[in-house]
Amino acid sequence: MNPIWNMARKEFNDGLRNRWLLAISLLFAVLATGIAWLGAAASGQVGFTSVPATIASLASLATFLMPLIALLLAYDAIVGEDESGTLLLLLTYPLGRGHILLGKFVGHGLILALATLIGFGCAMLAIALLVDEVELSLLLWAFGRFMLSSTLLGWGFLGLAYGLSSVSAEKSTAAGLALGVWFFFVLVFDLALLALLVLSEGQFNPKILPWLLLLNPADIYRLINLSGFEPGANTAGVLTLGSDLPMPGAMLWLCLSLWVAAPLAAAWLLFRRRAT
Repeated sequence: MNPIWNMARKEFNDGLRNRWLLAISLLFAVLATGIAWLGAAASGQVGFTSVPATIASLASLATFLMPLIALLLAYDAIVGEDESGTLLLLLTYPLGRGHILLGKFVGHGLILALATLIGFGCAMLAIALLVDEVELSLLLWAFGRFMLSSTLLGWGFLGLAYGLSSVSAEKSTAAGLALGVWFFFVLVFDLALLALLVLSEGQFNPKILPWLLLLNPADIYRLINLSGFEPGANTAGVLTLGSDLPMPGAMLWLCLSLWVAAPLAAAWLLFRRRAT
């Protein structure tokens, strides 16, 4: 365990030195606080509206930001070490490739988790102190699972970033692949499902479509954060298919956790095959 922790501490200290933790925490805090009070400005209403509406808006924001930040944080984790010559040096130490990968994951994962807790926690604290009629139990429950699910979403994309970094020969290639992965899961996937619904003209088996949402961690994440509130209040577009999923909420958490474990395992296999 010491080799993993030593590598994790190095990555965490690098994140502190590069101001990653500070920058992400400030970004989350400012955006979350702004959305809590200005999220309904388009409808002519300024001020805090409700916990479900705030969580729905924050989940939509985090669906875009969290995967992008995780990919930017780790896309050069392997190929960057290789280009700088430090990967070969690391492998001369009593470190296995699994130690290196897990250590980097723990270090980067701690940065994401702390930034999520600090940033979104500040917004939760502001709501609790400044809004008189807010129900504290609902606020803690909603923000608690929102922050936990946001962290899991970020960890899943960390694993994807390590896999891309392991198969790339150059940092520029890894950066391009990371952008493509973000574009696919955040933007293209749902559009493709909607296109499938329209073009099939009802011929595609409607019972299969809701299960396809589980192939996208971003959709699982949004379903988790929209469940538990008034049905249909905040769902839109392809996410309305999620109401037809015959599974409890705990299974959504399991699926999101699998999206953390599976990419990380795949990254380890790809890293083992990488020549140095």
